[in-house]
Amino acid sequence: MYNPRPMRDSIAAALTPLLASLLLLASCAGGDSGDNSEAPEETAEKTTEKSATTTPETTTAPPPEEAKAEQPTNTLVLINSSGQRVEVQVEIADEREEQERGLRGRTELAEDAGMLFVFDREGRPNIWTKYTQIPISVAFINGQGNIVDIHDREPLDETPRPPAAPAKFVLMVNQGFFEERGVEVGDCLSSPNCQPTA
Repeated sequence: MYNPRPMRDSIAAALTPLLASLLLLASCAGGDSGDNSEAPEETAEKTTEKSATTTPETTTAPPPEEAKAEQPTNTLVLINSSGQRVEVQVEIADEREEQERGLRGRTELAEDAGMLFVFDREGRPNIWTKYTQIPISVAFINGQGNIVDIHDREPLDETPRPPAAPAKFVLMVNQGFFEERGVEVGDCLSSPNCQPTA
């Protein structure tokens, strides 16, 4: 039986040196961030150089036993324009199936929880919330670790919306999370080179 945990651990380990310590990954016990039963999800679709947008694919919900599988979490640290550290406990979605499932089945997120989508390269991923029942805020982060755009998205919205600039990471949290903590466009992931520009 395929076990994605070793691959996920190696990706998490590779992200830190590759991006000059942009992600502060602290292992902790895996656990459900919410009910993963039957609700729908948002999909992050990557655009290609040949087209400006992609058409979202129709996906089906995973069987209940898969949906309830433990999700390892990591601590991601943002530095806001005031120099304050903002921690988020994230599930990493670095495989297409995880990205298509996204927050499907969630009816809530813990206050400091989120999901981090990791793409192979920078692009303009279209985010839609057709299957999501949670109002979310979405931060688009480039390969240098700077937030290039933030969107608030309502549940069950089928309109894809790309970021204003290319992004390698997408961080989804409860709507209002960034505003309440002073996180804005130009802020960055914690690293020695982090210089918020907001």
